[in-house]
Amino acid sequence: MLERLNPGRPARVIGWDGKPLTLRDLPTRDVRWSKKRKAQIVAAVRGNLITFDEAERRYGLSPGEFMAWER
Repeated sequence: MLERLNPGRPARVIGWDGKPLTLRDLPTRDVRWSKKRKAQIVAAVRGNLITFDEAERRYGLSPGEFMAWER
């Protein structure tokens, strides 16, 4: 049986569209930010797939920018 790297985190969460969302599904760093991609990041952070700090580093987000995406 495979062990997860972060046992305290889920392997997948429910995405913005109701489908499972995994780390593999998250957009790369150099993408154009569509509503769908923003929603994927928000769902990943809310579901604890990644932390806000990880999203901040990975995508260069500010707290204000992320809050705007949540709205």
